[in-house]
Amino acid sequence: MYPIELTTPMAKELTDYGFQNLASAEEVNALFESKEGTVLIVVNSVCGCAARNARPGAIMSLDGAKKPTQLGTVFAGVNKEATQQARDLMLPYPPSSPSMALFKDGKLVHFLERHHIEGATADMIANNLKMAYDRYCD
Repeated sequence: MYPIELTTPMAKELTDYGFQNLASAEEVNALFESKEGTVLIVVNSVCGCAARNARPGAIMSLDGAKKPTQLGTVFAGVNKEATQQARDLMLPYPPSSPSMALFKDGKLVHFLERHHIEGATADMIANNLKMAYDRYCD
């Protein structure tokens, strides 16, 4: 587990832009209760690629006309239950931090694993997500 003093500013980067901080498995499940619409979940991380590319890319992806109806984030190494529940929803993909998953009507439709994020710029990540939003978000 990482110290909360270290991770709070990193989590705030996303929550300041409307991402709901999901701290428990119940909160993750509640995000999917309606089974309608689109949900983006970001598995946040303390690694450099999360700070340099993933979090900025996720934020930049929201400036288009189409975007998910709900935004959530779990923090790997901090919210163990929430992260595990989110990862269970992301199967068959293996655990990956950071990562981003787009769901439509409760089904996983787009996924960015760490290896898609490492070496990519924030613009590349944002554009990848925007293409998914254009396809899956109303």
